[in-house]
Amino acid sequence: MFTGIITDVGRVRSVAQTERDRRYEVETAWDVSDIDLGASISHAGVCLTVVEKGDGWFAVEVSGETLDKTTLGSWAAGTPVNLERATRVGDELGGHIVSGHVDGLGTVVSITPEGGSHRIAIEAPAPLHRFIAAKGSITVDGVSLTVNSVDGQRFGLNIIPHTWEATTLGALKVGDPVNLEIDMLARYLARWQETA
Repeated sequence: MFTGIITDVGRVRSVAQTERDRRYEVETAWDVSDIDLGASISHAGVCLTVVEKGDGWFAVEVSGETLDKTTLGSWAAGTPVNLERATRVGDELGGHIVSGHVDGLGTVVSITPEGGSHRIAIEAPAPLHRFIAAKGSITVDGVSLTVNSVDGQRFGLNIIPHTWEATTLGALKVGDPVNLEIDMLARYLARWQETA
């Protein structure tokens, strides 16, 4: 489990196709000595398992399903990546409860500077948009955010300067795809309504 609070923007250092899956090596500012093999790390909102590590980097393997359903399929050497280590019992829950399971890809439709902040509008795919509510939580490329508005399949966000500068969100452009994870409570409430 994660909270959507990014603690490092890593960088893909290499990409290789293996006999099993695609392997990414990711550079990080973290001290990797206390990252165990088998640890879960969120990469732009996608929970991946550490399979190897070295000085200032670690490696993960990504299945074809994940490559098809997320932005990870387009990653190349040099791609910046929002990183978050798994939450430990007793850690501060600064964002919201995030599973690291991407529900779908959204598309950035507008970016508007507003004071020091930026307003971003994102179009969610159907039927995922049904689970997004104003003042609810959503994860965009691994970042926990509050939804400001909803209009059909589009929803609006206000990105404060710190988040704009400390994550990859500040590099977004209109037309870019983004990994979306809806609020876990919304998912279970919708399922309960379908089956009640």
